[in-house]
Amino acid sequence: MKLAPLDSIQNAHEDSLWTAAWVRSDGDKPALLLTGGLDETVRLWDPTKLTCLHTNTGHCLGVVSVTAHPNRRIAASASLDSFIRVFGVDTNNTIATLEAPPSEVWQLQFSPDFDRSLLRVVSLREDSAGPRQGVSRKCTTVNSGFTQSDGPQKLFAPTGFRIGFRSPTFIRIRLPINGSTLAAAGGGSSSVKLWDTTQWQLVATLSIPRQGGSQPSEKSGSKKFVLSVAWNTDGRLLACGSVDGTISVFDVARAKFLHFLEGHCMPVRSLVFSPSLHDSRILFSGSDDGHVHVYDAEGKTLLTSLSGHASWVLSVDVSPDGAAVATGSSDKTVKLWDLKMRAATQTLTNHTDQVWSVAFGPPSRIDVRSCMLASVSDDKSISFYQYS
Repeated sequence: MKLAPLDSIQNAHEDSLWTAAWVRSDGDKPALLLTGGLDETVRLWDPTKLTCLHTNTGHCLGVVSVTAHPNRRIAASASLDSFIRVFGVDTNNTIATLEAPPSEVWQLQFSPDFDRSLLRVVSLREDSAGPRQGVSRKCTTVNSGFTQSDGPQKLFAPTGFRIGFRSPTFIRIRLPINGSTLAAAGGGSSSVKLWDTTQWQLVATLSIPRQGGSQPSEKSGSKKFVLSVAWNTDGRLLACGSVDGTISVFDVARAKFLHFLEGHCMPVRSLVFSPSLHDSRILFSGSDDGHVHVYDAEGKTLLTSLSGHASWVLSVDVSPDGAAVATGSSDKTVKLWDLKMRAATQTLTNHTDQVWSVAFGPPSRIDVRSCMLASVSDDKSISFYQYS
């Protein structure tokens, strides 16, 4: 396996690029790349022609997360302006605008459940502890437990998701396999809400309990500000990475907190599960400690640790064939890791500043083991690579 550098787009945005996500091909419509950045725009790119197809200018502050629906030509973006915008990929028309009062940054995610899709949204609230490990006063707090009502909630049409991060504030969004169900977390409650959009009823509120066995409550996870989330392939497990270096695992099917995964000593900025149903419990995490950990998320086991970056690991993604992991770091490099060898096989130095996001594209129609990888950076550029 290898990454062959392709073309780069210099000055793709007017300022730093913070996030990237692929739009899958649909019939005769090709796969495209979405990017978002400090210049407050979301841009849609044709990776073969290296041309910008659309520029979405609906946000009034930096865009920290973009994502595309896996089955529909719909995308969503989240910004420091407290809004999530949902729009048509091909038309660039706004479908919905989701408000996140009164916080600046939200996190949202649809579950990949084939029966129903749950979108999870996490808002960041003001915390008096001050900045820690590069984290600003705006921190995400996720708690566990269940409530029927927690004050007024904003509801919106099902769409969008993927998750990213930007110092000193963070955000992540993920997108659904189906688009039938939506979850939302509101304002200062610092809770994660799951909504069934068939009946528009609140399904659950998840809380991270204190370590040591105390019962979860709305305030119990106040020291576990969540920076990253990931659903596993079958939509049963939900993992949440926190600023204290722990990862919380929930069995969403049983609405149960399972356990903490430990091993990191600094904030966990990025999480992704294996795309294979056979390995759906395998979780990859990237942290400020410079390591990528591989866990059996259900068995509570640290399987291996991948080391090689000289600074924070800001983004982790798994190749569609499940054989490799790509990482982006504040050391300005992109690395490709062979999971069988448990080692980095390539280090790419296309960028001149920290790499905020790496994203594998959908597999090639000709060779399912081949796809493109994109990386975006503070240097305002997009780099493309061929993975095979």
